[in-house]
Amino acid sequence: MVRPIEVIAVDPVSDALSGLIRDLGEGARLPPERELAERLGVSRTALRDRLRLLDAFGVLSRRQGSGTYVQRLDPQGLEAALDLALSASHLSIESLHSVRVALERQAAREAARKGDPVAVAHVGRALADMEAAATAEDIDRADFAFHQALLHATGNPALTFFADAMTGVLFRAVRQRRDRLKTHPRDKEVSVAAHRPLYEALLAGDADAAGQASDDHFQVWHDLFTQPRMERP
Repeated sequence: MVRPIEVIAVDPVSDALSGLIRDLGEGARLPPERELAERLGVSRTALRDRLRLLDAFGVLSRRQGSGTYVQRLDPQGLEAALDLALSASHLSIESLHSVRVALERQAAREAARKGDPVAVAHVGRALADMEAAATAEDIDRADFAFHQALLHATGNPALTFFADAMTGVLFRAVRQRRDRLKTHPRDKEVSVAAHRPLYEALLAGDADAAGQASDDHFQVWHDLFTQPRMERP
Protein backbone atom coordinates (compact mmCIF):
# COMPACT_ATOMS: atom_id res chain seq x y z
CA MET A 1 0.00 0.00 0.00
CA VAL A 2 1.34 3.43 -0.90
CA ARG A 3 1.74 5.63 2.16
CA PRO A 4 0.27 9.13 1.94
CA ILE A 5 2.72 11.98 1.63
CA GLU A 6 3.34 13.48 5.04
CA VAL A 7 2.79 17.20 5.49
CA ILE A 8 6.07 18.94 6.23
CA ALA A 9 5.93 21.01 9.40
CA VAL A 10 7.07 24.56 8.75
CA ASP A 11 8.10 26.95 11.49
CA PRO A 12 5.49 29.71 11.10
CA VAL A 13 7.76 32.42 12.52
CA SER A 14 10.65 31.60 10.18
CA ASP A 15 8.24 31.20 7.27
CA ALA A 16 6.72 34.63 7.93
CA LEU A 17 10.15 36.22 8.23
CA SER A 18 11.31 34.57 5.00
CA GLY A 19 8.34 36.01 3.12
CA LEU A 20 8.96 39.46 4.55
CA ILE A 21 12.66 39.36 3.66
CA ARG A 22 11.82 38.33 0.08
CA ASP A 23 9.36 41.22 -0.18
CA LEU A 24 11.71 43.81 1.29
CA GLY A 25 14.80 42.85 -0.68
CA GLU A 26 18.49 43.37 -0.08
CA GLY A 27 19.44 46.53 1.80
CA ALA A 28 15.98 47.17 3.25
CA ARG A 29 15.52 47.86 6.94
CA LEU A 30 13.17 45.69 8.98
CA PRO A 31 10.47 47.38 11.04
CA PRO A 32 11.18 47.80 14.76
CA GLU A 33 10.90 44.57 16.74
CA ARG A 34 7.59 45.42 18.46
CA GLU A 35 5.98 46.49 15.21
CA LEU A 36 7.37 43.46 13.39
CA ALA A 37 6.05 41.03 16.00
CA GLU A 38 2.57 42.55 15.74
CA ARG A 39 2.71 42.54 11.95
CA LEU A 40 3.68 38.87 11.83
CA GLY A 41 1.37 37.89 14.69
CA VAL A 42 4.12 36.27 16.75
CA SER A 43 5.58 36.77 20.21
CA ARG A 44 8.58 39.04 20.57
CA THR A 45 10.51 36.22 22.24
CA ALA A 46 10.01 33.88 19.27
CA LEU A 47 10.79 36.69 16.84
CA ARG A 48 13.97 37.62 18.70
CA ASP A 49 15.19 34.02 18.56
CA ARG A 50 14.71 33.85 14.79
CA LEU A 51 16.32 37.24 14.23
CA ARG A 52 19.40 36.13 16.16
CA LEU A 53 19.58 32.99 14.05
CA LEU A 54 19.29 34.90 10.76
CA ASP A 55 21.88 37.38 12.00
CA ALA A 56 24.26 34.51 12.77
CA PHE A 57 23.75 33.04 9.28
CA GLY A 58 24.41 36.42 7.68
CA VAL A 59 20.93 37.00 6.27
CA LEU A 60 20.42 40.04 8.49
CA SER A 61 22.78 42.72 9.72
CA ARG A 62 22.09 44.47 13.02
CA ARG A 63 23.51 47.98 13.17
CA GLN A 64 23.70 49.63 16.57
CA GLY A 65 21.44 52.65 16.73
CA SER A 66 20.21 52.16 13.17
CA GLY A 67 18.20 48.95 12.97
CA THR A 68 18.23 45.54 11.33
CA TYR A 69 18.87 45.28 7.59
CA VAL A 70 18.44 42.58 4.98
CA GLN A 71 21.72 41.62 3.34
CA ARG A 72 22.86 39.16 0.70
CA LEU A 73 23.70 35.84 2.33
CA ASP A 74 27.41 35.15 2.38
CA PRO A 75 27.89 31.53 1.23
CA GLN A 76 30.31 31.10 4.13
CA GLY A 77 27.36 31.44 6.49
CA LEU A 78 25.59 28.58 4.73
CA GLU A 79 28.85 26.63 4.65
CA ALA A 80 29.11 26.87 8.45
CA ALA A 81 25.48 25.83 8.85
CA LEU A 82 26.00 22.89 6.48
CA ASP A 83 29.04 21.73 8.41
CA LEU A 84 27.12 21.90 11.68
CA ALA A 85 24.14 20.08 10.17
CA LEU A 86 26.37 17.30 8.83
CA SER A 87 28.04 16.89 12.20
CA ALA A 88 24.78 16.92 14.14
CA SER A 89 23.20 14.45 11.72
CA HIS A 90 26.26 12.17 11.77
CA LEU A 91 26.48 12.34 7.98
CA SER A 92 29.83 11.51 6.45
CA ILE A 93 31.47 13.18 3.46
CA GLU A 94 30.94 9.91 1.58
CA SER A 95 27.19 10.14 2.11
CA LEU A 96 27.15 13.35 0.07
CA HIS A 97 28.89 11.71 -2.87
CA SER A 98 25.76 11.22 -4.99
CA VAL A 99 24.75 14.83 -4.36
CA ARG A 100 28.13 16.06 -5.52
CA VAL A 101 28.09 13.80 -8.61
CA ALA A 102 24.69 15.14 -9.68
CA LEU A 103 25.66 18.76 -8.97
CA GLU A 104 28.89 18.55 -10.97
CA ARG A 105 27.30 16.64 -13.85
CA GLN A 106 24.80 19.44 -14.25
CA ALA A 107 27.55 22.02 -13.84
CA ALA A 108 29.63 20.36 -16.54
CA ARG A 109 26.72 20.40 -18.98
CA GLU A 110 25.85 24.03 -18.26
CA ALA A 111 29.48 25.17 -18.42
CA ALA A 112 29.88 23.51 -21.83
CA ARG A 113 26.70 25.14 -23.14
CA LYS A 114 27.73 28.51 -21.71
CA GLY A 115 31.12 28.30 -23.39
CA ASP A 116 32.59 31.31 -21.60
CA PRO A 117 36.22 31.29 -22.83
CA VAL A 118 37.54 33.11 -19.75
CA ALA A 119 35.76 30.78 -17.34
CA VAL A 120 36.88 27.68 -19.25
CA ALA A 121 40.43 29.08 -19.24
CA HIS A 122 40.32 29.05 -15.42
CA VAL A 123 39.45 25.36 -15.56
CA GLY A 124 42.38 24.82 -17.94
CA ARG A 125 44.71 26.76 -15.65
CA ALA A 126 43.82 24.45 -12.77
CA LEU A 127 44.50 21.42 -14.97
CA ALA A 128 47.89 22.86 -15.97
CA ASP A 129 48.71 23.43 -12.30
CA MET A 130 47.80 19.82 -11.64
CA GLU A 131 50.18 18.67 -14.36
CA ALA A 132 52.96 20.84 -12.93
CA ALA A 133 52.32 19.87 -9.30
CA ALA A 134 55.42 18.87 -7.37
CA THR A 135 53.75 17.64 -4.19
CA ALA A 136 50.54 15.95 -3.09
CA GLU A 137 49.44 19.25 -1.55
CA ASP A 138 49.91 20.98 -4.91
CA ILE A 139 47.71 18.34 -6.56
CA ASP A 140 45.08 18.89 -3.87
CA ARG A 141 45.00 22.64 -4.47
CA ALA A 142 44.82 22.24 -8.25
CA ASP A 143 42.10 19.59 -7.97
CA PHE A 144 40.05 21.82 -5.69
CA ALA A 145 40.56 24.82 -8.00
CA PHE A 146 39.48 22.75 -11.01
CA HIS A 147 36.11 21.86 -9.50
CA GLN A 148 35.45 25.34 -8.15
CA ALA A 149 36.27 26.82 -11.57
CA LEU A 150 33.96 24.30 -13.23
CA LEU A 151 31.04 25.26 -11.01
CA HIS A 152 31.67 28.97 -11.57
CA ALA A 153 31.99 28.45 -15.33
CA THR A 154 28.27 27.68 -15.51
CA GLY A 155 27.36 31.32 -15.06
CA ASN A 156 24.44 29.97 -13.02
CA PRO A 157 24.17 32.02 -9.81
CA ALA A 158 22.43 29.19 -7.96
CA LEU A 159 25.15 26.67 -8.80
CA THR A 160 27.82 29.24 -7.98
CA PHE A 161 26.19 29.96 -4.65
CA PHE A 162 26.07 26.30 -3.67
CA ALA A 163 29.60 25.79 -4.95
CA ASP A 164 30.81 28.46 -2.55
CA ALA A 165 28.64 27.10 0.25
CA MET A 166 30.10 23.62 -0.23
CA THR A 167 33.71 24.80 -0.28
CA GLY A 168 34.58 23.16 3.02
CA VAL A 169 32.83 19.91 2.18
CA LEU A 170 34.44 19.75 -1.26
CA PHE A 171 37.93 20.38 0.05
CA ARG A 172 37.56 17.72 2.73
CA ALA A 173 36.42 15.29 0.03
CA VAL A 174 39.57 16.07 -1.95
CA ARG A 175 41.74 15.58 1.13
CA GLN A 176 40.08 12.27 1.97
CA ARG A 177 40.70 11.10 -1.58
CA ARG A 178 44.31 12.25 -1.30
CA ASP A 179 44.78 10.16 1.86
CA ARG A 180 43.60 7.12 -0.10
CA LEU A 181 45.43 7.93 -3.32
CA LYS A 182 48.80 8.95 -1.87
CA THR A 183 49.85 5.30 -1.81
CA HIS A 184 49.20 4.99 -5.55
CA PRO A 185 52.48 5.10 -7.52
CA ARG A 186 50.94 7.20 -10.33
CA ASP A 187 48.70 9.53 -8.37
CA LYS A 188 49.40 12.69 -10.44
CA GLU A 189 48.98 10.87 -13.74
CA VAL A 190 45.69 9.42 -12.57
CA SER A 191 44.45 12.81 -11.39
CA VAL A 192 45.32 14.56 -14.64
CA ALA A 193 43.88 11.77 -16.80
CA ALA A 194 40.62 11.86 -14.81
CA HIS A 195 40.16 15.61 -15.34
CA ARG A 196 41.46 16.20 -18.87
CA PRO A 197 38.45 14.78 -20.82
CA LEU A 198 36.13 17.08 -18.91
CA TYR A 199 38.22 20.12 -19.77
CA GLU A 200 38.37 19.07 -23.43
CA ALA A 201 34.57 18.66 -23.51
CA LEU A 202 34.22 22.20 -22.15
CA LEU A 203 36.56 23.50 -24.84
CA ALA A 204 34.48 21.73 -27.48
CA GLY A 205 31.24 23.09 -26.05
CA ASP A 206 29.82 19.56 -25.99
CA ALA A 207 27.33 19.37 -23.12
CA ASP A 208 26.65 15.64 -23.46
CA ALA A 209 30.35 14.81 -23.52
CA ALA A 210 30.97 17.08 -20.55
CA GLY A 211 28.28 15.39 -18.49
CA GLN A 212 29.66 11.97 -19.37
CA ALA A 213 33.23 13.07 -18.63
CA SER A 214 32.12 14.26 -15.21
CA ASP A 215 30.56 10.88 -14.45
CA ASP A 216 33.62 9.07 -15.80
CA HIS A 217 35.84 11.22 -13.58
CA PHE A 218 34.00 10.08 -10.46
CA GLN A 219 34.02 6.48 -11.68
CA VAL A 220 37.83 6.57 -11.82
CA TRP A 221 38.01 7.31 -8.10
CA HIS A 222 35.36 4.75 -7.30
CA ASP A 223 37.32 2.05 -9.16
CA LEU A 224 40.55 3.03 -7.44
CA PHE A 225 39.02 3.01 -4.00
CA THR A 226 37.48 -0.42 -4.46
CA GLN A 227 40.82 -1.94 -5.49
CA PRO A 228 43.34 -3.23 -2.94
CA ARG A 229 45.70 -0.54 -1.72
CA MET A 230 48.77 -0.05 -3.85
CA GLU A 231 51.97 0.85 -2.05
CA ARG A 232 54.69 2.93 -3.63
CA PRO A 233 57.76 0.93 -4.68
